[in-house]
Amino acid sequence: MDEALLAAGLGALVAAVAGAFVPDLVARLPEPEEPAEDKVPYAELAARPGLAWRTALASGVAGGVTGWSVGGGMVLLPLLYLCPIGVALAYVDWRTRLLPTRLIAPSYLVIALLAALAALVEKDLDILLRAGLAWLGAGLFFWMLWRFTPGMGYGDVRLAGLLGMALGVVGWTEVLVGLYAGFLVGVVAWVPMRLLRITTDRHFPFGPFMLVGAVLGVVWGAVVTVG
Repeated sequence: MDEALLAAGLGALVAAVAGAFVPDLVARLPEPEEPAEDKVPYAELAARPGLAWRTALASGVAGGVTGWSVGGGMVLLPLLYLCPIGVALAYVDWRTRLLPTRLIAPSYLVIALLAALAALVEKDLDILLRAGLAWLGAGLFFWMLWRFTPGMGYGDVRLAGLLGMALGVVGWTEVLVGLYAGFLVGVVAWVPMRLLRITTDRHFPFGPFMLVGAVLGVVWGAVVTVG
């Protein structure tokens, strides 16, 4: 069987199974100390009918596309881990405009350990170096956006560093395209969101677009490599 097809199938299966538990993960999130008046409780978000199969589907699609693009090497593991976590973050951010630190902070450790494992198994220390530099670069760039421009939340800064680290395990093309694509998708989506009155101001949840951009970065990186 073709390696890419096998990696896509396994990636989709693993990510879909993990994605089915996203509602349980969301339900366990602690509420913010000072929540907004109109914030929907996490337990209520997690109880939405049909949420489990939707998160499983979204995570499975991301896992399948990622497996097809990256192949079956150890570098796939950090990205597969991010599939259900990314779906959970995207869902919560879309409904609450919050990116819970309780999900992002431990994910840094998991991604770092998986990056180190990939570097060890593949006997390529550049994997670990690239992941570290991409984390610093993405985090610093988004910190500057948060510090000097309106509309950027600090949760986006935390997420940027995490995505940079995971994409850095694969390659610099994935990092650069993944981060840029998030902005591009967000800008393109903002217009119909305004027209449909999904949002009525210049502020909207950016996390879901960052995560979609990361997937596009993985796919585009594979195209560039093949080309």
